[in-house]
Amino acid sequence: MLDLTNIPIVDHHCHALLRHGGPFTAVEFQRFFSESSHELMHRVHTPHSLFFRWAIKEMAALFDCAPTPDAVMAARTAITPNALAQRMFQDANITTLLLDYGFQSSANYTYEELRTQLPCRVEPILRLETLAQALILEYERFDQMLDAYVAAVENARATGHVSLKSIAAYRTGLNIQPAAKAEAQAIFTGLKEEARQRGAVRLAHKPLNDYLVLRALEIGEAQALPIQFHTGFGDNDLDMLLANPFHLRPLLESGNYNNVPFVLLHAAYPYVRELGYLAAVYPNVWLDVGLAIPYITLEIPNLWRQVLGLTPTSKVLFSTDAYSIPEIFWLAARWGRRGLAQVLDETVTLGALTETEAVDAAEQILHRNATQLYELEP
Repeated sequence: MLDLTNIPIVDHHCHALLRHGGPFTAVEFQRFFSESSHELMHRVHTPHSLFFRWAIKEMAALFDCAPTPDAVMAARTAITPNALAQRMFQDANITTLLLDYGFQSSANYTYEELRTQLPCRVEPILRLETLAQALILEYERFDQMLDAYVAAVENARATGHVSLKSIAAYRTGLNIQPAAKAEAQAIFTGLKEEARQRGAVRLAHKPLNDYLVLRALEIGEAQALPIQFHTGFGDNDLDMLLANPFHLRPLLESGNYNNVPFVLLHAAYPYVRELGYLAAVYPNVWLDVGLAIPYITLEIPNLWRQVLGLTPTSKVLFSTDAYSIPEIFWLAARWGRRGLAQVLDETVTLGALTETEAVDAAEQILHRNATQLYELEP
């Protein structure tokens, strides 16, 4: 089988590590291997998932210990969190992280801190909904908030951000519709009152959400600024029917955003073929495989087959969507490379690609496409 271990990875979408890197209780550790927010799932069912059981065996081999949760936890605790992260990122040959820091709290390291701790490059991604929530808390009037939002998005590159990111799929769905400014302003007024009472807001109101995403797309069009969209599965507060990437087709067909690179995340799992079609048809759509890899375990080679069967290798990006602990980064890189090598090997055996072409495709997917798309200078 092809050996892809020496090909470096640009992890173009991930999240920050926890400041508290352990030791964890069994249930605390198990929650990192589930998308569920239910403690019962973490405590009772996650230990019986293939993701967790396979992960324990992989980590046991790395730590040279017995392949049991207790032995792995003991071996893990014997290493400092910083040393563990260094070891796993180096072993995974991950050289760059593009970090969405909007999914974090004070419990997580900042991207500036991670730059000093990890053996790889770290660049930030600006999450639109998190930005808007902070500005709603800060400003009293809608026009003030909107001006600050537009300025932050317009200056995203100047402030070091390599991309924008939207979680519209989580909040109100990908069927993003034109919204009148008056509608958005009315929602803001209600949210501002909520902010006064609670000291926090959650932006989940369609007219305002859509209005702000479309303003960001207008700026992205002027600057050719990539924007990542969550698509497909995720936490259990998500309406999967509204996370189908086909909902974005009216935006793609409008002609208004042809200069915006749409980066559609998570292979849109289970809408993999739908996303593969969009990336194969629209020049400004890219397909990402993170989160699906590593979570779908045995299905990873099938995912690669569905992606590569239709989508040009120049349109495919690799990420881990990992967060909190280095093990998820390490497993995603390990299983992602293994599955990709297996499927590219099949293409060589079939005669569809030469071995040289297969290796070139792997280099495109694992780092070259992201380096070019996000204009990552050496």
